[in-house]
Amino acid sequence: MSTNSNQNASVTREKLVEDFKVLGKDVQELLKATASVVGEKAAEARVKVEESLKVTQEKLATAQDVVKAKGKEAVAATDEYVRENPWNAVGIAAGVGFLLGIGFAAGTFLRRRD
Repeated sequence: MSTNSNQNASVTREKLVEDFKVLGKDVQELLKATASVVGEKAAEARVKVEESLKVTQEKLATAQDVVKAKGKEAVAATDEYVRENPWNAVGIAAGVGFLLGIGFAAGTFLRRRD
């Protein structure tokens, strides 16, 4: 996976985690707001929602820990590879830079032709 893809995936994961945190807070507020609603079905629904929210928060925390650990592993592996193979890393970076340069030049050329 490319660095750009990893960065996009990281941003997406972070956004997902934040969205779930906001959702959790919203659900908690909703539960508080509906606490005065009486009835057996309302009470059962609140209990189910609370349980689901708790399970979801636990799974989210676990997933967040796993993502952080995998990210650290990837950084460590990349660092180790670059330290053990500095010239390979330089060659790969130069090749990627060359390909990006060719792509940019081709895109510029094609835009000028239109």
